[in-house]
Amino acid sequence: MTSPSKDLIATIGAGRRFVVASHQRPDGDAIGSAMAMALALRAMGKQADVVADAAPPVFLQPFPLVETIRITTAVTDAYDAALIMECGDLSRTGVAGLDRSPVVNIDHHPGNTGYGAINWIDESAAACGEMVCALIDAIGVPLTRDIATHLYLAVLTDTGSFHFSHLTPRTYEVARRCVEAGADPQWIARTHYDSNSLARVRIFGAVLNDMVIHGEGQVALLAITRKAMNDLGGTSDDLEGLINFPLTVKEIDAVAFFKEVGEHDWRVSMRSKGNVDIGAIARSFGGGGHKNAAGCSATGDLATVQKRFAELLVEAVKG
Repeated sequence: MTSPSKDLIATIGAGRRFVVASHQRPDGDAIGSAMAMALALRAMGKQADVVADAAPPVFLQPFPLVETIRITTAVTDAYDAALIMECGDLSRTGVAGLDRSPVVNIDHHPGNTGYGAINWIDESAAACGEMVCALIDAIGVPLTRDIATHLYLAVLTDTGSFHFSHLTPRTYEVARRCVEAGADPQWIARTHYDSNSLARVRIFGAVLNDMVIHGEGQVALLAITRKAMNDLGGTSDDLEGLINFPLTVKEIDAVAFFKEVGEHDWRVSMRSKGNVDIGAIARSFGGGGHKNAAGCSATGDLATVQKRFAELLVEAVKG
């Protein structure tokens, strides 16, 4: 993994006021990276405001000081820098006005547009949290229990609980250091993964019951409509992790999950095992992500959209 640049370290050293943000519909890496960075800045005696366009998912709200995140769709103040975590494009934050301040773009996803005054993009990192850990080391802040908890959350979730192919010895070294600093792996995993609502369990059952298999049993397609979500009493938070379930089947190597966001408008999430590259498929639709975890949008009736993705996924599985 590359190291943070001297310009980035100098920007943090010279600044006093920072705003930190990540992408909309945040996952554990987004929240963990942003909060760990903010806590490190505060440990240096600096002001660090974390902003988001909506409240984090309920399973992320118990983590340290997540309640301090300011929910807003616009920032009107100018800061010494805006630190943006794992956003391929600044608009993905859902928060306007961040570019009133010099933007620092920290990401590990392919396809990042390089929108920052300072850009640190490292596709070899398993999680943005890995990069934030390196940056915290570079600015000389020791890992506290709260910082370590957020870094461990970031790494745990963005590696699919240490399942994905982009793991390196460095990933486990970050996890080891976090545990030594006081992070509780059992509490973090239980809090993130075992905070299900009844609606969530019902949604899992309904979606998996309608799962469609393609190819030689190696590709699975899942879908949920807005009507089904309403009928089951669920929210978008209840869909977290559902896409990973079919991959527990030995023969299934790739999954696509179609979530209706508007009429003939679908958000497509994809996951895969091993060398099955779904990142390339996502990028062909204007999306992004990694080889084993990616997403994009698609339009059209569900049957047509699913047929197209099934063909592409079967091709990817065949290599």
